Amino acid sequence: MTHDDFEPEQRETLAPHDLPAELATLSSMLLSRDAIADVTEIIKNPADFFRPAHQTVFAAIVSRYLLDEPVDPIVLADDLAKTGDLTRIGGVPYLHHLVQQAPSAAHGEYYAGIVREKAVLRNLQSACTRTLHVIADGTAETGELLDDLRAEVDGIVDDTASGDEDTLIGSDGEDFLEHLEHLQKNGPARGVKTGFTDFDTLTNGLQPGQLIVIAARPAIGKSTLGTDIVRHATIVEGLPAVFFSLEMSRTELKMKIASAQARVALHHLQSQNGMTDDDWTRLAKAWPMINQAPLDIVDDAGLTLTKIRSHCRRIKRKRDLRLVVIDYLQLMEGEMSGRSENRQQEVAKISRSLKKLAAELHVPVIAMSQLNRGAEQRTDKKPLLSDLRESGAIEQDANMVILLHREDAYDRESPRAGEADFIVAKNRGGPTATITTAFQGHYSRFVDMAQT
Repeated sequence: MTHDDFEPEQRETLAPHDLPAELATLSSMLLSRDAIADVTEIIKNPADFFRPAHQTVFAAIVSRYLLDEPVDPIVLADDLAKTGDLTRIGGVPYLHHLVQQAPSAAHGEYYAGIVREKAVLRNLQSACTRTLHVIADGTAETGELLDDLRAEVDGIVDDTASGDEDTLIGSDGEDFLEHLEHLQKNGPARGVKTGFTDFDTLTNGLQPGQLIVIAARPAIGKSTLGTDIVRHATIVEGLPAVFFSLEMSRTELKMKIASAQARVALHHLQSQNGMTDDDWTRLAKAWPMINQAPLDIVDDAGLTLTKIRSHCRRIKRKRDLRLVVIDYLQLMEGEMSGRSENRQQEVAKISRSLKKLAAELHVPVIAMSQLNRGAEQRTDKKPLLSDLRESGAIEQDANMVILLHREDAYDRESPRAGEADFIVAKNRGGPTATITTAFQGHYSRFVDMAQT
């Protein structure tokens, strides 16, 4: 009987693991649904099991459990046969062998604790090994190396949080009453203002810990809107922020910011001898504010969550980071290990990770997102939440979803030419609404209607 067919030819034989504990954990889960509930409170990721065959069996058990379906060797064998995994884990005999490995299902939680502890040690070992390889390569700067290692270790620590805190409703009763009293006296905490009056009134600004998704079809202006928001936050409000660009270069972004802030036509800035004397005067007046803004710009087409987290932590140590903008979500690279996943699953993981990043940094995180072609195929071109591309998880994870729409992008003769709608299609902290602004494409910016 073989159960190592999924394992690579060269195994890390010294990696911490406890195969008897893995066997006993799976055995407990096959014997009792209560044991499944206990084990999944401790083990969230199939990769916590060292043996790939055990990862496959664990995932199959949890999948059935979540669907409230029976879990036993017979139905698991049928599921695994359909996916082509049954032979590779050792066949039906191995599933029946698993059932016999635990003396009692009552100790499943204890066995799972051992499995989880070994997984944490393996993760630490892997992080250190990767760091040693980078050191040996000699290409990384010391500061960047430390940031990456710290980010990985912090991620492992976060995953191992015990969750033993008191969760009774009255455990933080006094804190809640103090918060309520402060709220009644002072009103909600002021979030990061975007510079759009009606939008800021609706949302009370972008709040710490929020994931805000700005979604649109290509060439509608989502990058411009993201730039507008970060420009107002840093130049007008003086709040430290970082803009991660996976599409535009640092120079292109600075051109957009200069055009919008100085009110100099973008094509004048980009053309040889294109700037007039008036343009130079306006730029000279605006430049000191632009040049001194606490804005970090990171242009990297190969950005991953680890790189973004590392940059943010480094910036937060230097100054009080207040806003993160990422342009755009679908261009980000995943950091998956193990079996391959489709792009929808990958984007879902990125979306959840950005939500966690917002909570960890305690800042609003804005992520641009593409919409699919659904709106273009309808008579009414206004986008819907269902048009979010590649993953419903984006809608689920976001605190707020802003769908950007411009009628003149589809009909140049539209009576609403020059207008843009910010469709707040989801707002977990308040009402939804459609806010109309003016689009000044020549200045690469949106502004309140009153300013036009």
